[in-house]
Amino acid sequence: MTAKAVFHLLSSHPAWFVCSLALGVMLWAKRRHTWKPCICPVDLKGKTAIVTGANSGIGKYVALDLARRNARTILACRSKERGQAALEEIRRATGNPDVHLRILDISSMASVRDFAREFLGEERQLDILVNNAGVSGLPYTVTVEGLELTFATNFLGAFLLTNLLLGAMKASSPARIINVSSYRHFDGKLNIKFLSGEERVGYHQAYCSSKLMNVVFTLELAQRLQGTGVSVTAVNPGTVKTEIMRHFSWWVRLLFRACGLFLKTAEEGAVSTLYCAVSPEVQGITGKYFDSDCSLRLPAALAQDPAMRRKLWDASEQLTGLDCRGQQ
Repeated sequence: MTAKAVFHLLSSHPAWFVCSLALGVMLWAKRRHTWKPCICPVDLKGKTAIVTGANSGIGKYVALDLARRNARTILACRSKERGQAALEEIRRATGNPDVHLRILDISSMASVRDFAREFLGEERQLDILVNNAGVSGLPYTVTVEGLELTFATNFLGAFLLTNLLLGAMKASSPARIINVSSYRHFDGKLNIKFLSGEERVGYHQAYCSSKLMNVVFTLELAQRLQGTGVSVTAVNPGTVKTEIMRHFSWWVRLLFRACGLFLKTAEEGAVSTLYCAVSPEVQGITGKYFDSDCSLRLPAALAQDPAMRRKLWDASEQLTGLDCRGQQ
């Protein structure tokens, strides 16, 4: 489209132009004032970090930054082929040979247990755990373990993994856990029957509700970890151009790509997660929800209800086979 054609389009649709300009300015201003990883001098030499879903998107950029800071960085990925490609890219970009791939299908509780067992058998410490892996747009599916697939992937796998690794994190304190949620958690519901698929729910509500559960888990875990030196925060990465839309229909994916001008890149989307993972400003802050511009924000009211938090915890414990001491 020529410049003349663009001008004609905008001048003939002034309301559309004003709205688009306002949205663009808001997004620009929010990005401009966001904390920047490149100006944070923190060195993580001697520290160990795990990033789930690290073979692409936000997870890969989080792992890249941690590796650049000299952390022993473990990429927890479902695909060996894609994980290996990310591993080689990160080693090449950072010059850090201490980057490793471990296979983890976060939707499978058996895989989570195998991963945790292998990790605890090989590693002595864990300083940073980033629960990043997630999906959207999946059809209603109940796994062989009796869990609804979206909730198993976005919430229950992270719940089990975190609990199995808590001993190592307490021994490494101060340590940080970061749960990647979404602003869509405000539209979620805390229905325990969603977790097992006992009550069927559409993919949009499944995504929103699983992300709400991430935040609820964060607040409840923070309460249980008081005095241990292990902090836990939830973050909203913003609306980001990643592969998370790959399960949607072609026309939804096309629309998503068409809006790309107004969306964050995966590198920009990683910023709020990295802020909680490495920034000295966040040291000791726990049980909080950070927005995509790295500012503190009150989460959904449901997440602030202690009774609901305990109810979700108890149900998650039962469904994942975790006992009250966090053991298999």
